[in-house]
Amino acid sequence: MAEFAEDELIFLPLGGSGEIGMNMNLYGYGGKWLLVDLGITFADGEQPGIDLITPDPTFIAERKDDLAGLIITHAHEDHLGAVAHLWPRLRCPVWATPFAAALLRNKLEEAGLLRAVPLHVIEPGEQLQIGPFGIDFVPLTHSTLEMNALAIRTDAGLVLHTGDWKLDPEPLVGPKSDEDALRRLGDEGVMAMIGDSTNALNEGTSGSEGEVRETLMDLCANRTGRIAVATFASNVARIDTVAKVAAAHDRHLVLVGRSLWRILAAAQECGYLQDIAPPLKDDEGAYLPPDKVMFLCTGCQGEARAALARIASGNHRHVVFEKDDLVIFSSRVIPGNEMSISRVQNRLLWNGVEVIGEKERGVHVSGHPCRDELAEMYRLVRPKIAVPVHGEYKHMLAHAELARSLQVPEAVVIENGQALRLQPGGVEVVAEVQSGRCFVDGDVVVPANDDGVRTRRKLSFSGGGVVILVADREGELLADPELVLQGLASDDGKAPLAEEGARVVEEAVDDLPNSARRDDGRMTEAARIALRRLIRDRLGKRAVVEARIIRVD
Repeated sequence: MAEFAEDELIFLPLGGSGEIGMNMNLYGYGGKWLLVDLGITFADGEQPGIDLITPDPTFIAERKDDLAGLIITHAHEDHLGAVAHLWPRLRCPVWATPFAAALLRNKLEEAGLLRAVPLHVIEPGEQLQIGPFGIDFVPLTHSTLEMNALAIRTDAGLVLHTGDWKLDPEPLVGPKSDEDALRRLGDEGVMAMIGDSTNALNEGTSGSEGEVRETLMDLCANRTGRIAVATFASNVARIDTVAKVAAAHDRHLVLVGRSLWRILAAAQECGYLQDIAPPLKDDEGAYLPPDKVMFLCTGCQGEARAALARIASGNHRHVVFEKDDLVIFSSRVIPGNEMSISRVQNRLLWNGVEVIGEKERGVHVSGHPCRDELAEMYRLVRPKIAVPVHGEYKHMLAHAELARSLQVPEAVVIENGQALRLQPGGVEVVAEVQSGRCFVDGDVVVPANDDGVRTRRKLSFSGGGVVILVADREGELLADPELVLQGLASDDGKAPLAEEGARVVEEAVDDLPNSARRDDGRMTEAARIALRRLIRDRLGKRAVVEARIIRVD
């Protein structure tokens, strides 16, 4: 079990380093731990039946008595989405700014944890003390509201944990990044900066929300058909922009997708979006004249169950897009979603809809800093140590290289599970701890290597079968073996697989010695191997096969 000296300041990522999403970061000092963010990532086709993936919390769950608290930097799912799933293993107090807290309350209520979790609301820019950690909240701009970097003070030094951020001169909703506060921290002396690497390969700047508004204003002028914008529901500034564009062109804003309504309610609860006209529901707006309606939809990543995919496939109860309509994808393409997005776009194009994507005409800007913004952050903060996080390995390497080029004395790239001692001139990995992934499978959280999940995955790729034997106590079969086959293709021109399977299983059982036929385990294993071998020979599949026996006196 990893142990650390109490006078050492340790940074330990358990999620979000070497990947984008699933952020979970620990700081250790004075025998206590501070957890920063607890997020999810989304499953793909490699995990059938799994929707959400969380970091493995085992290391800190085993030390929960020393966990001083959890701070949520902002309201994105990859930073707070795992709280409702993993908090029962941690049972610590939680701090979040008002907007993130509003969304987190909804999740906790759905999970039946609202009264159990001690959730504390802190205003952007405020300070607090959590165990040996003094925390300053530093407002930064991002693609959702109330993103705050954390200036973490201990007797071992000051660390700036940036979270997700950008330097936007015109964010539209919420304040600009507090560059004066960052400069003051630099003057005070920052030992280490733990920083966002998402766009470290991209030159220039990420662009401004103000530019997106101007672009959408121009694109939507003089249109006679329906207009729809697909974006991330959490992008409150984009919701505001679409509402203002709709009003400017004498159109009614219609929200299509439950998550948009949840975000709108949370934002207005916190005092934002007070000056937009009340949006219509989809069943209210779908029957307005095409030139009087503007839809804001979920599903910008091509998610099959989201609003836009259902509209594109003709399966939405109310909304239809057709010739002369316009759909704008005002969002970035998350790596891995290219095919699903393309599928939705092609369905729209097939119906005569004009489609404008992310890279066309400036309809989206990132919420993460490009290289010029990273360089400006380093000029403001001037840390002695740079630790890139929140990115794939290539992003973190590029971030570290940039930091070195800006005369940061030490830049260290680590991965999840590596405990880094933060000490100028002596920064090093001092331990490696358990890390990895857990799957949210229905209402339970299981390890990624869970037998049930692994079997389901094998079944989805190779199919499976079950053999049922009915025999007496001596092992004599009292009926033909019964086979249940699932997910296996037929191979025409040969005897049916089930029929031949019953035959080979019966032969395998008959070949067993009498002692083996009185043993349930040996008898079912012989049947299992016989059917599995047949499936492999006939179909080239390594199917999941099980066998059961019913003994009859």
